[in-house]
Amino acid sequence: MVIDELYDRLRRFPDVEAPNLFAVDGADRLLLDEAAPALESAAPGAIVVVDDQYGALTLGAAVRFGAERIRVHQDSVVAERALAANAEREDLTDRYRSCGLDADLLAGARVVLLRLPRSLSALTEIAEIVARHADPEVVVFAGGRDKHISLAMNDVLAASFAEVRASRGRQKSRVLTARRATPGPASYPVRERLDELGLTVVAHGAAFAGPRLDIGTRFLLDFFPRLDFPRLDFPRNDTDEQIAVDLGCGTGILAAMLARQLPDVRVIATDHSAAAVASAAETAAANGLADRIDTLRDDAASSIAAGSVDLVVCNPPFHIGAAVHTGAAHKMFDAAARILRPGGQMWTVYNRHLDYRSALSGIVGSTRVEGRNRKFTVTRSVRSR
Repeated sequence: MVIDELYDRLRRFPDVEAPNLFAVDGADRLLLDEAAPALESAAPGAIVVVDDQYGALTLGAAVRFGAERIRVHQDSVVAERALAANAEREDLTDRYRSCGLDADLLAGARVVLLRLPRSLSALTEIAEIVARHADPEVVVFAGGRDKHISLAMNDVLAASFAEVRASRGRQKSRVLTARRATPGPASYPVRERLDELGLTVVAHGAAFAGPRLDIGTRFLLDFFPRLDFPRLDFPRNDTDEQIAVDLGCGTGILAAMLARQLPDVRVIATDHSAAAVASAAETAAANGLADRIDTLRDDAASSIAAGSVDLVVCNPPFHIGAAVHTGAAHKMFDAAARILRPGGQMWTVYNRHLDYRSALSGIVGSTRVEGRNRKFTVTRSVRSR
């Protein structure tokens, strides 16, 4: 089949590529099969795809069903760029457009293809926005791997749709179909006051850890009083500002605390996630720091100039999607090494069992363990001169 030939050509790039990581899986295939009657009859512009991983749903709908004017939202900018790269190779760039998670994405939508997110909060925000803005007759096909689907997901969908049913399983995947939208008030973003930090955190559904203080982030914050800027081997001019980067910023807690700790420094909060970047921007605004913190949705700080940053703080993930994999962390280490000035510092917190010290030493520069507890290690790396 033509669709199988397409799937054989799809790549994950610019995401991490490895023998155990794939651009298409059984959930993608089952989603298109379950939605086939609706996709076959859908008018141009009536199909929406949410969180397509690498293009299997968007390009699959275009090739298999001739779909046109597909609207797509992908929380991850990496997934967005992977879809764009695959679409360009297949000469299908004119069949879709990217949108935010908002009314523009969903106005008039009759069919929504959704890769189920792993968090219930992310699913809640998506379901509520679909029910609020899509056509009242919209049908949502939400699919994922069995091991990541819970009964609670049925309940989340049922809060925004009167009818929810589950498909039979196939290739360790399943699809939940939701009909008869019942719009209600928005649950996200949420705001929470962290009294221990004196900080208000704002979080959209897909933001890691929500409005809570992640325990790794909490441990790294213990070392913020030690943050300083190195004496550099070259003079600065009057316009050469000092820059600190919260790499993988999540809701922007580290960025906000950096802005407080270092009042003369420009802070950049960057993440691949649209939900995270929106959360970080709103967290900055909620704490009167919007003029001190710039937010940037980017793939591992790729648009930040090389050798332009003095300080990087990072709490890297230890998984890629559902797979435990260190590739994402190493990509962030590579990014820090590129953007740091000679002598600049990277402060990293990570799960103790991962022992990233040797990797940081080889990629960024001389690395010293600053502290450990039962779960985490904090290191300081100095960029090689």
